[in-house]
Amino acid sequence: MDILEGIKRRRSIHSFKEEQVSKEILEQIFTYGSYAPTHYMKEPWKIKVYQGDGRKKFVQSIMKSYQRIGMIKDDDHPKTLKTIDSLSSFLLAIPHHAVIYYEQPDDRIRNEEEYASICAFIQNSQLAAWQFGVGMLWTITPYMHDPQFAKEIGLENEKIKIAAVMQIGYPKKIPIDKGRTPIGEKMEFVEF
Repeated sequence: MDILEGIKRRRSIHSFKEEQVSKEILEQIFTYGSYAPTHYMKEPWKIKVYQGDGRKKFVQSIMKSYQRIGMIKDDDHPKTLKTIDSLSSFLLAIPHHAVIYYEQPDDRIRNEEEYASICAFIQNSQLAAWQFGVGMLWTITPYMHDPQFAKEIGLENEKIKIAAVMQIGYPKKIPIDKGRTPIGEKMEFVEF
């Protein structure tokens, strides 16, 4: 598949097969991702991949965070327990969760540059994954902003910022192409 066709065909995947992606393929995917533009060649991205039994503690930490921040009640009510069980089962069925994080610079502009590079890294990784028949879902979720969650998953440094969590696996279902707004509606040529 050529690069332009890959850009158009890539989809965010919401349901995955149970089969794990091999470590070798994941390393290749993120190696291609690392060819993203990066200011001053800083390559700020770091990746923690939770898979196999590693997903259990990760998902438990998500549930605790959701309770801390009020997305799930912090009680033993049957409805609460059912919600936790249902959401945990859904997340545990995803073969890999990749936490993409970086150490935030003190300088605000540098921080924006680092984050922009990480976004390019993520998009490159998604395109590379598609070439390998692997799907990803780029998530930005409330638990990412919970400092206690970061500590529970092993990110102790106070300067660490989670940029995204990628859900990864072989697609069970590929969404249809919903098209895009014609770029002419979003683009303006200015000549002085």
